[in-house]
Amino acid sequence: MTTFRLSPAVADAFPGALVAVVTATGLRGHEPWPATAAALADLERRLTDGTWEPAGENDPRIEAWHTAYRSFGTNPRRIRPSVDALGRRMTKKGALPRINPAVDSYNAVSVRHGLPAGAFDLDHVTGDIEIRYADGDEKFTPLGEPGTVEYPRPGEVVYVDTTDVLTRHWNHRDAHRTRVTEDSTRVAFVLETLDATRAGHLLETAAGELRELLAPHSARSTVDYLGPAHPGATTA
Repeated sequence: MTTFRLSPAVADAFPGALVAVVTATGLRGHEPWPATAAALADLERRLTDGTWEPAGENDPRIEAWHTAYRSFGTNPRRIRPSVDALGRRMTKKGALPRINPAVDSYNAVSVRHGLPAGAFDLDHVTGDIEIRYADGDEKFTPLGEPGTVEYPRPGEVVYVDTTDVLTRHWNHRDAHRTRVTEDSTRVAFVLETLDATRAGHLLETAAGELRELLAPHSARSTVDYLGPAHPGATTA
């Protein structure tokens, strides 16, 4: 089991933060996921016909993350929150990237609801995971760049395990070590909001939709919530 923790300092700074942790075990990433393919195609069709568009940086869901990024010294127009970057890419290209079924599933849910999302292969996580401020001496190897080592600045919000940093700038980019592939069988997906009062119900809906996409291709899934009132959650 893996415990997710929200550090007291981050909880104090972001009292409206709420994280849904959707854990899936027995994932089968090599088989077709037709519901995920349909969800992607539906979003792309609606974008093309003008009946829907991704949340832009003036949307309150995105603005909140820009404000958070600035608070810990990151320029959100140069280094964008994941959902902001994904939505801009979709608007420009007219399509979402196809990575693998599990990643495609959380990307579809993320951009549909305007919520940052990510995932960790739990078989490559060491110890527990904490959302905290970086000290400045932790190491980070970016997704797709196994030969690169970065050092987050002190005060940057990061996800970490007992080995090193799992995300930079809270949710801008994931680490290479814990990336989710077709071979991943035990995965923790995270969906996030900084305004639980206004968007908590949206987060619950998004977590439910993600579970529905995962259900036909996993043995079991659970959802737990992490926030200032409940700063720890242990996955199955």
